[in-house]
Amino acid sequence: MSEPFKNLFNSKVIHNMADHFWRHWKDFNKQGFIDAASHQLDALELKARSQQITSAMEAYLPKDFDHAGQILLASLAPELPQEGENEQDGISGWAVMPMGDYVGIHGLAHHDLSMTLLNAMTRRFTSEFSIRFFLLASQDKTLDTLKSWLKDDNKHVRRLISEGTRPRLPWAMQLPQFIQNPAPVIALLEALKDDPEDYVRRSVANNLNDIAKDHPDLVADIAKQWMQGANTNRQKLIRHACRTLLKQGHPKVLEVFGYEKPELGKIELEIQQEQIALNENLEFSLKIQSISDQDQTLMIDYVIHHQKKNGTTSPKVFKWKKITLPAKKTLSMSKKHPFKIITTRVYYEGEHAIDMLINGQPMAKKHFFLSTD
Repeated sequence: MSEPFKNLFNSKVIHNMADHFWRHWKDFNKQGFIDAASHQLDALELKARSQQITSAMEAYLPKDFDHAGQILLASLAPELPQEGENEQDGISGWAVMPMGDYVGIHGLAHHDLSMTLLNAMTRRFTSEFSIRFFLLASQDKTLDTLKSWLKDDNKHVRRLISEGTRPRLPWAMQLPQFIQNPAPVIALLEALKDDPEDYVRRSVANNLNDIAKDHPDLVADIAKQWMQGANTNRQKLIRHACRTLLKQGHPKVLEVFGYEKPELGKIELEIQQEQIALNENLEFSLKIQSISDQDQTLMIDYVIHHQKKNGTTSPKVFKWKKITLPAKKTLSMSKKHPFKIITTRVYYEGEHAIDMLINGQPMAKKHFFLSTD
């Protein structure tokens, strides 16, 4: 059985942080910090553990932020990656998360020092959560700092620019000003779209995917523009950025990837059983016939319309195949979709449906009954 994620913050991590804070400030109350940061640790989940460590830092580091900031900076391990790095070298990894929150909470009036700290911290872990305090409090000043980091040699710093400005970053505070107007973010992403590191380009794609949730047409236009003369790496970025829009069958995005309105004649969707139970598979097959004189590029997905508690249904798109259908040819395919019990979905008994999407267009639909007994 794998170790619970929350145990990334444990007694050993807290003791290590205390040791390094004390190394750089001999008046530091190590035991007081350890006791406060470790209080009923087993009962807390990961984020609550991090917040408790931050609170302990607030209680036991100097009240003067300039002094506290210098202690934090000196306590960090050498930059990542380092061969043979160990805990004696300094603080790195998940232990940096509560340190970043400390900077975000107490460093707003000390912009330059705070930016130096977050730049240093992101090289050892990430500052994508902490930078958001400053984007909310002093957007223009913080954006100017991020712009100055666009050509930084460290990939973690460049990724901080794209990841920290995501409007809807999971686990983090939303950035409502960028949800409403993403133009300042897009200017940064434009500068990073051909970054040499896939690690950074994937973050750019995730940011655009966030933006697409509120501005789908804008992201569709960006995808069309960026696709001009795009190399393989940029094409991969654009596809990942448009994954939600592709699932939704956004017409302009489908056009960007060459998925035109399909020219099909006979379409047959068959399901093997009209009633299934939990932990069984829905088995289905699809047969399509081309009526075009040209080969067609097709993206074939399917939608499961799940029964909800109130009697309505909720659709979820699942990816299936990307194919080339030769002119005037017929293609047959089949699949099994599992209805396994999972923690992220509650299944309700009743009528469900499966809907075939071809290049974003609904083409055939069948109903079936899910039993939960």
